[in-house]
Amino acid sequence: MDRMIYTAMTGANAAAHRQQLLANNLANASTPGFRAELATFRAVPVRGDGTSSRVFALEASAGHSEVSGPINPTGRSLDVAARGNAWFAVQGLDGTEAYTRGGAFEVSADGALVNAHGLPVLDDGGSPISVPANAQLTFGADGTLTARVGDQAPQRVAKLKLVTPNDENRLRRSEDGLFRPVVGEALDADANARVQGGALEGSNVNPIEAMVGMIAVSRQFETQMRMLQNGEKNDQTASRLLNMNG
Repeated sequence: MDRMIYTAMTGANAAAHRQQLLANNLANASTPGFRAELATFRAVPVRGDGTSSRVFALEASAGHSEVSGPINPTGRSLDVAARGNAWFAVQGLDGTEAYTRGGAFEVSADGALVNAHGLPVLDDGGSPISVPANAQLTFGADGTLTARVGDQAPQRVAKLKLVTPNDENRLRRSEDGLFRPVVGEALDADANARVQGGALEGSNVNPIEAMVGMIAVSRQFETQMRMLQNGEKNDQTASRLLNMNG
């Protein structure tokens, strides 16, 4: 049997994985703060007896795109857009600190500040933020949250924990969609990070680029499947020739 079918199979699997990745990016083209996931093909030589003339194709994750999405004003006081490379800190379902660019916040029934998925938003000390009942909330450029109840003077409630990853402290996407440090330790708050109140950052996914990529990967998948079919035909032809000589 021609081992070409195995190399073609790895190419088809890699193409199918990339198609899934691109489809997920395209589905989140309108998700606030979404970061497009990047991927790349990697060629791995097949080791063994004889000449190393075949390679396996593997799909390797290249992380996420760090390009900022567009800032869309909403006029809603609980909408906040992170500026530059700043990230909001939230508490994941597993209790660990995680980071997101999505700034569509809400106030839960028990007075906690949560994100669009109901996860507690953390202050610069790493604790969940609670707000007074029936208060008008506003965010300052440095992430300071102030509350005004009735005719009372505005009072400072908390300050959002904003972090800024760098080359030494990079973030990667977790299975729950949130981002966590590669080193495994929570990042320190960045006092210089800034936000814009009354606005949301859009997704950084380019829909046209994602659709073109899906078309290209679909053609690659078809090419790999044709190679599989050719390998099967070659195997059948060789079997017939062996039977005739026998």
